[in-house]
Formats: sequence, structure tokens, C-alpha cells
Amino acid sequence: MTVTPDSHRPWHGVLVATALPLNDDLSIDHGRYAEHCTWLVENGCDGVVPNGSLGEYQVLTPEERASVVETAVAAIGGSRVMPGVAAYGSAEARRWAEQARDAGCGAVMLLPPNAYRADERSVLAHYEEVSQVGVPVVAYNNPIDTKVDLVPELLARLHAGGFIQAVKEFSGDVRRAYRIAELAPDLDLLIGADDVLLELAVAGAKGWVAGYPNALPRASVELYRAAVAGDLDTAGKLYRQLHPLLRWDSRVEFVQAIKLSMDVVGRHGGPVRPPRVPLLPEQEAAVRLATERAVAAGLA
Repeated sequence: MTVTPDSHRPWHGVLVATALPLNDDLSIDHGRYAEHCTWLVENGCDGVVPNGSLGEYQVLTPEERASVVETAVAAIGGSRVMPGVAAYGSAEARRWAEQARDAGCGAVMLLPPNAYRADERSVLAHYEEVSQVGVPVVAYNNPIDTKVDLVPELLARLHAGGFIQAVKEFSGDVRRAYRIAELAPDLDLLIGADDVLLELAVAGAKGWVAGYPNALPRASVELYRAAVAGDLDTAGKLYRQLHPLLRWDSRVEFVQAIKLSMDVVGRHGGPVRPPRVPLLPEQEAAVRLATERAVAAGLA
């Protein structure tokens, strides 16, 4: 059963960081993308996050970024769409937030400044600037890739200032969940890496910005719902079955791996844009085997 997103907190539930279907010439297949968004919701997901890292936003033109958001909104409604609005500069990130707002999106997801190792004052100014657009902002903490760490103390300051309403936590340090809850109890914690889903769900996460539901939505949603409900028998079994795939979400080749799994289960994953390159043969074999085992276990 699909749960309609909370109109005030549309980031609750399972929001899929959507992979972007490309044609053989690496142009965007908008028809397939619209169908994919619809299929995800029909299979229990609560919404989508276009223009995230999994959506290869860094290699899209401005026109493509805007059209991807518009395609998702037309397919499933703006309340279910939370675009990534990351950019090198605060002015550009603000423009993307304005585009999302004008398209009817319910929230946006924002990395800290990622052109350099920003200090705390720069991070605060960045989020304050984008928050002025008037659409709720979900922070995205990814210190692995951005080199800027939104530690719990900084998140609490951002929340106290009214600049963010939630955080997608991708540091991998599940202990932070408890510190965030102590310092900013009204700041919603979102699972940001597939391979720590169970740990962060038990710690009180309110949502999951997810990768592997692109290929396995029903089983992934069942896992999330069981975990947040405290049904650890069901969640533990599914987590063990899916973890050989979920851990790819935290690897450099996560886009290629998830797209390959989509191909294996009969969806269109397709190619990636440079500078990404195809998986190595041994990587492809590992992803393919793990996906086939999930299919054989009835998880597709």
C-alpha cells in the first residue's frame, strides 16, 4: 500500500533518488523517466528525488536539469517530487530551488557548498540563502564527496535558524542519529545510504532517500516499513538478503551498479554519461549475481 506523503513533510517515507534513463546517444529518454517515476509510486514508493548524484545531475545541462524536474512533476505530482538543487554557488542553488518551487515541488534537497572545503559560516550562509525561496530544504550530508561535514552541532544550528527541516545522512556513522536527536529533536533524520538502512531506521529515521528501489521497489519498501515499525524479524531477513546489493549504494560505482540491476530485473537502466565508465567485468559479475539471487528469492 502506498502512503501519501505528508503535505507538510513530503520527505517522509521512501523517496527514490531516481536513476536517469538515457538513450544510446546519451540523451535523456523523458518518456521512460516519466514511466519510471509512475512505476515507483505504483510499487509503494512515496516519491522521487530527481537531479541527485544517482541522477547524474553534474553532467546535465541547465535545460536538462529543469526538464527532468518538470517530467517527474507531470508524472506523479509535485508533492511527491523533491529535486536536488546542488550547485557550486549559492545563487545557482537558489535558482534551482526557485525552479523547483515554481514547478510545484514540495521540498528540495541541498548539499553544502561543494566547490571548496567551506567553513561553518559559509555553510550557514549557503543554506540561509536557499531557504529564502520559501520551499522546505532538506540538507544532504555527504562529507565523503563534498569534503564538508554537516556534523550534528552544525545541523542543529541550521535547523535552529529555520534553514533546514530534515537531513539526508550519508556519513555512514549511525551514532550521529542519536546526537542529532538530542541537539535538534524536531529535525527529521532521513536514511541517506542504503547499507545502513536498518540501523538508522531503528534510530528513528523518518524517511529514506533511496537508491536500490530503482530496481527492487516492492522489497525495498517492505524492508523500510518493517524496520521503522520495529518488525525486526521481517526487516532483518530482508536486510540480509538485500545487503549484497544495498552496499553498492555507498561505492564509487553506485550509478552503474544500480542501473545494471535495473537492466537485470527488466527495467531500463542503460548507459551512464562520462566521465563515468562501465563497471569492470568482476564488478558487473558481482552485481549481476546478487541481483539474480534477489530475483530468485522473489524480491523483484
